[in-house]
Amino acid sequence: MENYSEKVMDHFMNPRNVGEIKDANGIGEVGNPRCGDIMKMYIKVKNNKIEDVKFLTFGCGAAVATSSMITELIKGKTLEEALDISNRQVAEALNGLPPVKMHCSNLAEQAVKAAIEDYKKKNEK
Repeated sequence: MENYSEKVMDHFMNPRNVGEIKDANGIGEVGNPRCGDIMKMYIKVKNNKIEDVKFLTFGCGAAVATSSMITELIKGKTLEEALDISNRQVAEALNGLPPVKMHCSNLAEQAVKAAIEDYKKKNEK
């Protein structure tokens, strides 16, 4: 764990927005079979804005930290703004990730995109 920034350690030890939203209107689940990380992202959308977001992550410290950070970054944002957040922005917000852990930020970005896609599918008119 010595290659992690203090911010990564903080989000790993005290993750924000952990749990599930029972009446979520968008759920995204992604996994990386190579490293065994699984992320499940729950979003509650109202008026095209992410009103609430929670996650459950089974994985390494970086996977938990990136999940936690991305929930902080997308809460209160419109769906379009949330879709624009890249894995690089997540890593930068955590003051960097070791190169071997960058895939965790990719996973966090994919989980958000999957949840938004799920929401859009459920709400097509």
